[in-house]
Amino acid sequence: MTEFDTGMFGGKFMPLHRGHKYCIEVASEECRTVYAILFFAYSEGIREDYISPERRWERLCELCREFGNVFPARIDISGMLTPDGREDWDRETPEVLKICGRPDAVYSSEPSYGDYFARAYPGAVHRIVDAGRKAVPINGTEIRGMNPKERMKWII
Repeated sequence: MTEFDTGMFGGKFMPLHRGHKYCIEVASEECRTVYAILFFAYSEGIREDYISPERRWERLCELCREFGNVFPARIDISGMLTPDGREDWDRETPEVLKICGRPDAVYSSEPSYGDYFARAYPGAVHRIVDAGRKAVPINGTEIRGMNPKERMKWII
């Protein structure tokens, strides 16, 4: 059922996992067009759980091909980080708007993003998908903490 014209779902996708896919599926059903945006910074640092921006982009493109209305995009936020290396979402917002215009719906599984989304994308509905992790009982932080064999059952 299409409720919205344009939807947006963004993340670092480190790693791209089944919860991300579920959110994209929901957005795909509810929107005529969905933009799945990869945010990356080359200064993220190399850690044991690091996945290169190029590999994350490849995986996101592969996933988006499963849907006829989901389009991958990417934003290099390397020059948009705060002095202590954190993301500055307000500096990223204009880049998102260049990609998808003013979205009608913004997707996440995090209710805490609501204030930012209301400010950054006025008029857009914040669609919170599976906040309780009932459909897909995992998140990226948990996956990154798993051993490689256990991690594989969650990664797309």
